[in-house]
Amino acid sequence: MPQSPRRAAESAPSPETVRLSAVSFSYAESPDVLRDVNLILPRGSFHFLTGASGAGKSSLLRLLTLADRPTGGRISLFGQDVTEVSSKDRPDWRRRMGVVFQDFRLLDHLSVFDNAALPLRVRGGKRSDYAADVEEMLAWVGLAARANALPTALSGGEKQRLAIARAVMARPDLILADEPTGSVDPAMADRLLKLFQALNRLGATVLIASHDEALAQRSGARRLVLRDGRISGAAT
Repeated sequence: MPQSPRRAAESAPSPETVRLSAVSFSYAESPDVLRDVNLILPRGSFHFLTGASGAGKSSLLRLLTLADRPTGGRISLFGQDVTEVSSKDRPDWRRRMGVVFQDFRLLDHLSVFDNAALPLRVRGGKRSDYAADVEEMLAWVGLAARANALPTALSGGEKQRLAIARAVMARPDLILADEPTGSVDPAMADRLLKLFQALNRLGATVLIASHDEALAQRSGARRLVLRDGRISGAAT
């Protein structure tokens, strides 16, 4: 039985944030999306995950966010086996992650400010304690003037930036981002990359799935290549 997320956080930190051991995954209509994937992300590392469309990048991230279970193999997060973690415990594990989804998953009834602040509110924080931090983050992603707007009034690129702000707001231990710069211009992509790099320097482990080979190269991060369902190579 794995420890609870709280007890795992209180124990000595693992040198590995993520370990996949012979992990396979398939959908009924798409067998062998992932096949015998072995992967270790050391604590505090920064990686780009690249590969053709349909290679399985999003499926791999879904496994790491515990949205799906592997059809074979084992998954460990923060030194604990979470392959068969219960639905009751999943939210606690996810609070240690910041996840940027391709479809944004913003709450349309909340303002830009309140969407960004959501991870802090969930943890019981008071608005007076976190307001300045949220305002600073919104300024960083270019949304300071849109703080009171609703997501329905935002462009695709603005929604993307808000999703990133929300994901990293609570300085999570693990940041998983699925095409986080796909809807922004090159200048903003570089600015967002600097944000991920800054959080990485503060200790977060970062994995970005992206088609943007040029951005991956500029990042200086290690590149993992997903091909034919396997992590088939890595380059610096």
